[in-house]
Amino acid sequence: MALNAEFAADLEGRIAQLKADKVYKTLNYLDSPQSARVQMEGRGEVLIMSSNNYLGLCNEPSVVQAGLDALHKYGAGTGSVRFICGTFTVHRELETALARFVGTPAAMSFVSAWNANEGLTATVVEEGDFVVSDALNHASIIDSIRLAKSITKCTTAVYKHGDLDELVEKLKANASAKRRLIWTDGVFSMEGSVAKLPQLLQIARDHNAVLIMDDSHATGVLGATGRGTAEHFGVVGEVDIITSTLGKALGGAAGGFVAGPAALCDMLTQRSRPQLFSNALAPTIAASALASVEFIEAHPERVTRLHENAKHFRASLIEAGLKPLDGETPIVPIIVGETAAAIQMSEMLLNEGIFITGFGFPVVPHGTARLRCQVSAAHTRDDLDHAVRVIRKVAAQVGILK
Repeated sequence: MALNAEFAADLEGRIAQLKADKVYKTLNYLDSPQSARVQMEGRGEVLIMSSNNYLGLCNEPSVVQAGLDALHKYGAGTGSVRFICGTFTVHRELETALARFVGTPAAMSFVSAWNANEGLTATVVEEGDFVVSDALNHASIIDSIRLAKSITKCTTAVYKHGDLDELVEKLKANASAKRRLIWTDGVFSMEGSVAKLPQLLQIARDHNAVLIMDDSHATGVLGATGRGTAEHFGVVGEVDIITSTLGKALGGAAGGFVAGPAALCDMLTQRSRPQLFSNALAPTIAASALASVEFIEAHPERVTRLHENAKHFRASLIEAGLKPLDGETPIVPIIVGETAAAIQMSEMLLNEGIFITGFGFPVVPHGTARLRCQVSAAHTRDDLDHAVRVIRKVAAQVGILK
């Protein structure tokens, strides 16, 4: 049977339009481990300034070895869903370590942080509940709320980014809801801004609401020992539910988790669709993630180095005449305007041996396209200073820096 030619032609036309609009995304292939410097196919050595490898653990020997050991001990995969054919002891060890690390009674691992968010909201929300979300929350949170609403007919709302007065108004307007749940990112990935967690906690208490925080860009990053946004503000153990990723600072492989009360994790085992209908996290990845948690706990100086590198890089950009968004995280966005300009600058930087991804619509609103620089503890000061010089050069060439 022939393929549907009309369908394929329609897709090809849409791709051609993306290319004509100069917003087409190109994949770049690496031929070495993710690190501060990598080998990129067709380009040789490239300095990476757009990776979530915040602590440089993607290629940390102990993390890699843990995965290799688990591969030999447990094999390549899980074979099925955890409750059907057995769960692995390494998953239990990982979840115990994650709960300890973020300061909750329990944790449950998922194949991805996206699955963790998706599985959480639809499992805990019921008809009559009210769910309210920050406007700049990650797409996985947005989609998880949409899914929960379609399944349960709960009520949902969005408040302007960081506008806690509007959040309070929406909570008051839904005071009759059976339950109220507030969803927020800990660190907002496109802005690098940090949630106003102490105020959010107080609002949640005042309105008998459940606070849920996705800490994917803060776990291993914020706080003196990398325990996340809660440690950053001195409120470890006070957030009702934390979700996060194993694919960024915690080794950079894959996976995610939900952390909170033991009863919550038990309910996710019983009812979460990603748990019930999808294979568990591969044992080798679970072991690498566990080794990453243990590495961070034993080496807080790696977190300190990340903080120092981020502060140095941001200050150097400002000194060079550039205007990164204000912040205190390793996410350092430089607004350039239109999507095509961000992609053009990204390509020019890559030609100079610096890999910084340009983000535009629909990832960020029209007119706010940006280069999202991301700093790692694996970067040397020479790496960071070289990147600033090249960014300044390219910015001058495209006219955003005189």
